[in-house]
Amino acid sequence: MRVTSIRLVRYVTRVNSDSQSRQFKVKHTNGRSIAAYAFTDSAAIDSRKSGRDSLPKKRRDEIIAAAGSRCQICGATTNLQVDHRIPFEVAGESQASEIDPYMVLCGSCNRKKSWSCEHCQNWLKDKSLGVCATCYWAEPNKYDHVAMESERRADLAWKGQEVEDYERIRHESEAAGKTVPEQIKDVLRKR
Repeated sequence: MRVTSIRLVRYVTRVNSDSQSRQFKVKHTNGRSIAAYAFTDSAAIDSRKSGRDSLPKKRRDEIIAAAGSRCQICGATTNLQVDHRIPFEVAGESQASEIDPYMVLCGSCNRKKSWSCEHCQNWLKDKSLGVCATCYWAEPNKYDHVAMESERRADLAWKGQEVEDYERIRHESEAAGKTVPEQIKDVLRKR
């Protein structure tokens, strides 16, 4: 391989410097600028990070075990994640002391919670801890609303032999031209 040119650095010039960053220009031997770099002090980087504390693995495992190694929304036992009960963006690390600051969710429920929270007026504007603390996504067993909407939820899963029951309900719902949740509501209303 033949090298046709070699760039040599003539000098580095400090262009700007403040308490958080330093900027430099690198000049070629012919005097032309060939690069510009900006460096930020590590202290400034730390102050700009998201602010979330990393949860030690031992603490994470303790939280999951205390929740019975199940998602606190749907009961799944795989892909478990520890999440802030009240979104970090609303409460930060200082979660309300009267409730456990963390909850266990499967990946799917964690994504549903994120989507719901990120579209909630409280997340977008109000940032009230009290509103979040009474939401389904913080307390699925005792709540007043779901993302500030008057709503009640029942997340159901059929496993093993129960799948046959689900399939029966699904066939009934298709025959009636309804969704499975609509069919379940109709069955419950007739009780």
